[in-house]
Amino acid sequence: MTTHPPQLDRALGAYYGLALGDALGMPTQVMSRADVARVYGHLTGFEPARPDNPVSAGMPAGAVTDDTDQAVIVGRLIVEGRGTVDPLRLAEELIGWEEDMRAKGSLDLLGPSTKAALEAVARGVPPKEAGRNGSTNGAAMRVTPVGIAFDRRPLEPFLDRVVESCQVTHDTTVGIAGAAAVAAAVSTGVAGGSLKEAVAAAVEAARSGARRGHWIAGADIAARIEWACELAAGLDESTALDRICALVGTSVASQESVPAAFAVLTLTGGDPWRAALMAANLGGDSDTIAAIAGAVAGSVHGLSALPADAVRTLREVNSLDLEPLATRLLALR
Repeated sequence: MTTHPPQLDRALGAYYGLALGDALGMPTQVMSRADVARVYGHLTGFEPARPDNPVSAGMPAGAVTDDTDQAVIVGRLIVEGRGTVDPLRLAEELIGWEEDMRAKGSLDLLGPSTKAALEAVARGVPPKEAGRNGSTNGAAMRVTPVGIAFDRRPLEPFLDRVVESCQVTHDTTVGIAGAAAVAAAVSTGVAGGSLKEAVAAAVEAARSGARRGHWIAGADIAARIEWACELAAGLDESTALDRICALVGTSVASQESVPAAFAVLTLTGGDPWRAALMAANLGGDSDTIAAIAGAVAGSVHGLSALPADAVRTLREVNSLDLEPLATRLLALR
């Protein structure tokens, strides 16, 4: 594997870590933890999706989903906008992405909050109003490039960039808090911070992010990240996975999937491969949980800490070439 300067290595670790988790969780998404265990035993690497999976049927081992695709879209728009994301351009890009996926016969389409918001934009609803009900994890799953491009300090301008990346679809207290947590953790890792520092940054950003956007009922994400990390601490992996599923939750709700990702990070000490694999074995919205965990772990430990054969598979199966994009995002930092 090519040796990169330390900060670029961590930026690439974030992007490829996201793709790694996304691909590992692809075949187990929308499955229960019990079904994951029945079908795969304990997932130990890339697997193709089963033909009866309602979302990822037909996808080969190592294929990424909307999590990676949309994170690349956001990254490209940040670069094109020289540090800003135009909400209408993001809406156009996401609509175009889904049209392309439909043309390919893919079942992996836009999530519920994003789809509803983009339909509202198409009807002429202003971007600042279209995302007023978006509470799912769509903003959190695509926010990694914000963490690569911007330092989390000072926090309020950083949150402005987070909001730009999610306002059109997830302009709510819960949606923004979840995205802010992930972006701040990635930004801390890219800056050379430890996993402990990344988790602390996530909690701080989620707490401040919850003061942005339209209020929506939902548990406090900052508090749930702290609680989820404590909940599973010291447990063996099987027991911890059961507890995360039963108490934290693995649905598309931001207040479940985002804390679940941080619980997995804590349990694995932030090892990118182990964190992504553990999340993939959860089931539920496993591709997004694993993508978030992989992005944060990758930002802390760098691309050099990811298994070289896994990265090679990701590039070959998906034609990923994230080096130029990550380099341009870092130039904005």
